[in-house]
Amino acid sequence: MSSTEMHSHALGVVDVLRRLKPEERAQMLSSYEPDMALAIFEQLDTTLQEELLDELPDTEVKQLIESLDPDDRVRLLDALPEAIADRLLSRLNRREMRLTRKLMSYPEESAGRIMNPEYLPVRDDLTAEDALALVHREGRSAGTIDALPVIDEDRCVVGLLSLSKLVLAEPFDRVGDLMVTPVPTVSPETDQEAVAHLIQKADLLAVPVVDEDERLLGLITVDDAMDILQSEREEDFALVSASEPLDRPYFSTSPIGLARSRLVWLTLLAVAGVLTVNVLGAFEEVLDQVIALALFIPLLIGIGGNCGAQSATTVIRAMAIGDLAGRNPIMIISREGLTGLILGTGVATLAFLPVMLIFEVNLAITIALTLVAICTLATVVGSSMPLLAKRFNIDPAVVSAPMVTTLVDASGLLVYFLIAMIVMGL
Repeated sequence: MSSTEMHSHALGVVDVLRRLKPEERAQMLSSYEPDMALAIFEQLDTTLQEELLDELPDTEVKQLIESLDPDDRVRLLDALPEAIADRLLSRLNRREMRLTRKLMSYPEESAGRIMNPEYLPVRDDLTAEDALALVHREGRSAGTIDALPVIDEDRCVVGLLSLSKLVLAEPFDRVGDLMVTPVPTVSPETDQEAVAHLIQKADLLAVPVVDEDERLLGLITVDDAMDILQSEREEDFALVSASEPLDRPYFSTSPIGLARSRLVWLTLLAVAGVLTVNVLGAFEEVLDQVIALALFIPLLIGIGGNCGAQSATTVIRAMAIGDLAGRNPIMIISREGLTGLILGTGVATLAFLPVMLIFEVNLAITIALTLVAICTLATVVGSSMPLLAKRFNIDPAVVSAPMVTTLVDASGLLVYFLIAMIVMGL
């Protein structure tokens, strides 16, 4: 079976394994030949890999761990309890242990932690024929041969060569003439998400990781980048919806686990919601004088909450894809505030006449002014909170739309009642 067929078959098996119980997964994986078992194991989520390690015999565990690429092995060991990770690490052969410890010496979520140190470098003065011979001779020991780092006599990275271009080249073409140059490089301390975005934006097969002297340390490939971006998207999506990200497939998570992932955030939102209740209590006398004011509370806080959530989501997305890199935060907040002002004015214009005809002109003015104020306030709050979170090295997605909505509800009601007191003379 070719590597492509093996990979395709492994993906199909993974879909089945996800729906099985832990002991059934182990039995099914053990029924495959070692190469296929490894291909399947590599495609599983880290949580399911961890469960399999508990169910499989020690000999199979050792074989799987030792056969993983160093970067994949580190990702798995990072997810395991320290005692278990140390035990598995101690059972590796000397070479694999050295490579793994080297990667684990770099900071978490850094380029050095996820790079593959098993690369196949080619010299820029080689011919295409000689480079292909090198690939045939040593390619099996490399983590990837789809992208070949090109180095000079000092082992400094000077370019990147795709295997497809090398295969199609004339035998006596020089590697230096075939390679892509200049090629972006990163240091081992670079944040892994920044590397993933670089690979995505520049449409690269891989990015070399180099030391301070530009000497090659390892490669981060496009499949690793996609895994990182997928993981970040899942985490951000969960946080924006005010829940903890699941660390396992949905149907492998019990209802208790699902509830646990949401309970903390719901509790925090409930505490924040007390602010809204306190505002209503403080202006109880105002509501007693003009009962009609209460009729518009759901409308106003609903519009304000939606404006704030839209603004927060827009800014978080723009930050995630790098659109706001290097931008002045004041300019971003001002831009969102102006957008809110325009939205509020538009909605206020539509609402003024119906409220005036059904109720009275002073109430219509109150509603219109509140809509303008609350939409402007909501977009300012919604845009500033993610920026403030990033300033203090907090994931902007933590400042989720429900949290912004809850804060805007309380502040919007305060604005509403203050405007009503001024306009209606209460």
